[in-house]
Amino acid sequence: MTDTALHPFDRAVALQPVEGQPGLYDGHTSPDYWNMVGPFGGITAAILLQGALRHPQLLGSPLSLTVNYASAVVSGPFQVQATPVRTNRSTQHWLLQLLQADESGEPQVTTTATLVTALRRETWSQTDLHLPQVPAAAELERIASLAKGVAWVQQYELRAISGGIPSKWDGSGEHSRSQFWLRDAEARPLDFLSLAAMSDIFYPRVWLRRANPVPAGTVSITTYFHTDVAQLAEAGTGYLLGDARGQAFRNGFFDQAAELWSESGELLATSNQIVYYKE
Repeated sequence: MTDTALHPFDRAVALQPVEGQPGLYDGHTSPDYWNMVGPFGGITAAILLQGALRHPQLLGSPLSLTVNYASAVVSGPFQVQATPVRTNRSTQHWLLQLLQADESGEPQVTTTATLVTALRRETWSQTDLHLPQVPAAAELERIASLAKGVAWVQQYELRAISGGIPSKWDGSGEHSRSQFWLRDAEARPLDFLSLAAMSDIFYPRVWLRRANPVPAGTVSITTYFHTDVAQLAEAGTGYLLGDARGQAFRNGFFDQAAELWSESGELLATSNQIVYYKE
């Protein structure tokens, strides 16, 4: 299969092992997932996760992924370093880094991440969060676009239930909660990589709360995975229900929390992120 035959997401997260250097991979940014000044943060998270999932020493499946966006990723080649720093009986702890060469050719860290993977065993299980009661995706119109000139949003199909992008930027916002159905625009079975990317799909809550498109960007995001391969296979290419809200806005930073549910009502992932905003 040629690269052009791959799904755009798979092209974006493709990594090639560097011979003789275990855990080091070559990659290249994708124009399909470009944001205003760099890659969509969700695709960067998925790329770093891919580094661990491709590592021959991987134990189990993703449990918790924290990505810290230290500096901008520019268009072009990069490397991912995936290092298992501790392996226990049931959990494995990872340090992940995305590096790009500076003007002198020296590699510089642009993004760091920590990952915990785990071997899950059958135990008592319960979800205390409640599935939101919302209209089915088929009853809602597809959103044409969340932002003009931003490539990555075209890679997703979004159907708003509530909390869409404000129609007027007049400072009249009253809340920060959004609910919408989402999936890849070009059908692709759900997996841990795409789930990690979708956890960052929600536009900055400060835009909705203030009805003011102030500059904003994620500083750090943590995604908790509450699913397994069987549940992901069941979700397939169907919609996920996304539910996100801001929690506190103060002195240039705010946090927002999100949930991702399958159409069958399974809570697949939750995420929390801290976001910079400018007055």
